[in-house]
Amino acid sequence: MNSKYFYLSLILFLIFLNPLESKEIPQAVKSQKGMVVSAEKYATLAGVEVLKEGGNAVDAAVTVGFTLAVTFPRAGNIGGGGFMIIHMNEGNKNIAVDYREKAPKAATRDMFLDKDGNVDNDKARNSILSVGVPGTVAGLVLALENYGTISLKRALKPAIELAKNGFPVTPELMDSLLYFEKGLLKSKESKKVFFSSNGKPPPVGDLLVQKDLARALKQISKKGRNGFYKGKVAKKITRFMKKEGGLITKEDLSSYEAVIREPVTGNYRGFDIVSMPPPSSGGVHLIQILNILENFDLYKYPQNSPQPVHIMAETMKLAYADRSKYLGDPDFVKVPVDELTSKKYSKKLSKNINKQKTTPSIEVSPGNPYESFDTTHFSVIDKYGNAVSNTYTLNFPYGTGISVPGTGILLNNEMDDFSAKPGTPNAYGLIGNEYNAIEPEKRMLSSMTPTIVLKDGNPFLVTGSPGGSRIITTVLQIITNTIDYKMDIAEATTSPRFHNQWLPDMVFVEKEIPTGTKEKLTKMGHSVKETKSLGSAHSITKVGNYYYGFSDPRRAGSLAAGF
Repeated sequence: MNSKYFYLSLILFLIFLNPLESKEIPQAVKSQKGMVVSAEKYATLAGVEVLKEGGNAVDAAVTVGFTLAVTFPRAGNIGGGGFMIIHMNEGNKNIAVDYREKAPKAATRDMFLDKDGNVDNDKARNSILSVGVPGTVAGLVLALENYGTISLKRALKPAIELAKNGFPVTPELMDSLLYFEKGLLKSKESKKVFFSSNGKPPPVGDLLVQKDLARALKQISKKGRNGFYKGKVAKKITRFMKKEGGLITKEDLSSYEAVIREPVTGNYRGFDIVSMPPPSSGGVHLIQILNILENFDLYKYPQNSPQPVHIMAETMKLAYADRSKYLGDPDFVKVPVDELTSKKYSKKLSKNINKQKTTPSIEVSPGNPYESFDTTHFSVIDKYGNAVSNTYTLNFPYGTGISVPGTGILLNNEMDDFSAKPGTPNAYGLIGNEYNAIEPEKRMLSSMTPTIVLKDGNPFLVTGSPGGSRIITTVLQIITNTIDYKMDIAEATTSPRFHNQWLPDMVFVEKEIPTGTKEKLTKMGHSVKETKSLGSAHSITKVGNYYYGFSDPRRAGSLAAGF
């Protein structure tokens, strides 16, 4: 698939994914005992069933994660990676599970540069070289073994059954396969799995059966992480890599480890924010932005009126400028997390914001914090007060589009999330630097922002979103809408959004943002660009003795369910 076709397809797909114009906004789902919100109904219901059986939030989350690999193939995966934030009520513990993909051992700094020293985007995004060592299986197994209560066999049961016996194709799945068919059809294995002999996806209502994927999942069920990283599945992956000129080897797979890290934490107007640390940039910059915003009384202005949108857009700009310089894999570079998330540094940054006009991005540089396109998210909460916020991805919809023969496993294209060349934007327009340069076994930087907000030590909000560079600002607005504007979770989610990421120097706004706000922003010097859809948050709030779950209607087919 050439780059021009991919981006045209992606734009059309995102337009399709925004049903707010024509559909009535649903209400939040209310429950007392437990709640699951995910991008796909079979995965949500599989998680709820685990909660009904007495399983905890981690049990349900792992079940959802494996099920989405079957029923939501454009982003659910065992061939990608991601991040999980866990809150365990007993002992008031907060845990971050990092299962981000890694660069293969044979990766090199300039592997995506052409003979003229320019980035070859097709090689970085669409080729077998763009595949990072997958982390999903290691991460989900690690979470279950350390914090869950059910067996891996039970967690994988619905995924295996749905892959083996099939599930009815939804309109959303059929349409996504149509939009990205050119990329998928270049892979013989993907064609075999997702298309009929005439090259068309199965019609709505037909069963999508994935027997090879069922067998791969069965290996994991029997042998744990070794069922993926060693043995039959690993041999098929490495044999395919060698044949196609890929870099992932037996050693890359067998040595991969998910990591338990300390979450980044902050406090916003009396609420504790618990989010993902590096190699995700999400938690650091979410807390940084919230710290800056504490210096402004947003709630004094109507939500999405010109003044708060201007202030928030300027704040986003400052954080994304810092992201370009300071963020990377903490196992390779020293990331100044404490400095970037300090109230003192944010107070200093807040003084750079002109309340009346924008500061052009060319005049905004990364500060000095030192003293002197597809992803999916799901949220789970249980009757014991435990909560999980999980975001994982293949990067683009269906990743590379390439499936490993005999496994049904779609491969990611996460190597594009490295900085292939300092100062050159990736597919999401994000600028990177040396901190995020390609190195063997390094984890690429991410914007994924799984987040849990606590009040008095108890979960108040569990949230996260897909959306590439727009994930951080989507999660930010869910938080400010619920805390500053006292919105319920349905209203906080469906409220129109905006986004600024420093470069390009532009405020992206959903078209439902008031016309008066867009006009005023333009007068203040902002370049305003209307866009169809920003993010797709799946969230749970706790109000009194009840949980309220809500799945973002910006993407069809998702489900919030509880009991």
